[in-house]
Amino acid sequence: MSMAFVFPGQGSQEVGMGKALADAFAPAREVFQEVDDALGQNLSKLMFEGPDDELRLTENAQPALMAVSMAVMRILAAEGGFSLDGRVDYVAGHSLGEYSALAAAGAFSLGDAARLLKTRGRAMQEAVPVGEGAMAALLGLDLDVAREVAAAAAQGEVCQAANDNAPGQVVVSGHTAAVERALEIAKEKGAKRALLLPVSAPFHCSLMAPAADVMAEALEKTEISAPEVPLVANVTAESVVDPDTIRRQLVAQVTGAVRWRESVLYMKDKGVDRLVEAGAGKVLSGLARRIDRELTGLALNGPADIEEFLKSL
Repeated sequence: MSMAFVFPGQGSQEVGMGKALADAFAPAREVFQEVDDALGQNLSKLMFEGPDDELRLTENAQPALMAVSMAVMRILAAEGGFSLDGRVDYVAGHSLGEYSALAAAGAFSLGDAARLLKTRGRAMQEAVPVGEGAMAALLGLDLDVAREVAAAAAQGEVCQAANDNAPGQVVVSGHTAAVERALEIAKEKGAKRALLLPVSAPFHCSLMAPAADVMAEALEKTEISAPEVPLVANVTAESVVDPDTIRRQLVAQVTGAVRWRESVLYMKDKGVDRLVEAGAGKVLSGLARRIDRELTGLALNGPADIEEFLKSL
């Protein structure tokens, strides 16, 4: 059985995340303390207790999700001697999850990953004034049709396919008016549903260019090592280990589409048959079978999931 570890993106956060891990395992408490120290912020208190509207802020949600993913990885190592090297063929992460994947594979330190995601979250939020950008999920349309919808909706504004999550699940991003036009056009083209997403900025489209510039500068100052196992990158849906290429791709990822469906198919094509999702929520493990029926998805959220996984090895 060949495994890949995958790491969730924004939208998987919820108040209380990571608390059961912290209550049960010292390594999780250590991770949360390290992240708090790196940020000079009591992020773990916000994760455990809320309020929800503050946790949902991009600059908080991004490092928080990474922290929970890394807590899971530390627990696996401490409790079961589990390491990615030799056990796992690839790592991949959805959007901010790419930073979690790289931290898990030893390419970044935990503190650097936390600081980069705080910077990334703030830069993405500040790139477009609140209300001027939006994202929408188009359900029941494939990528080519979704791209046609986005192109027709743009009308001189920005509207682009931002996430190709699974067959029939594409997210578009851009100016609010253009994205609203896309909802109508998508329904005309036969979408089962088309709905605005509760996000605070239009991620993964050209409107994020100012944030890409900020990240280019931040990443330039950050040491990146070759990951222990190859990363399947969002922007190429292919594997990479070279630190300079990874740095460039992380900058391109801010404005580029998340090619998740293709990334999963790439791993499947290379023999992966199990995707293990480390962190909050079950979004990516849920998408696994929608992308390819032969794949199994497994989510490691809480203490019971982790103990069962370690027993299965």
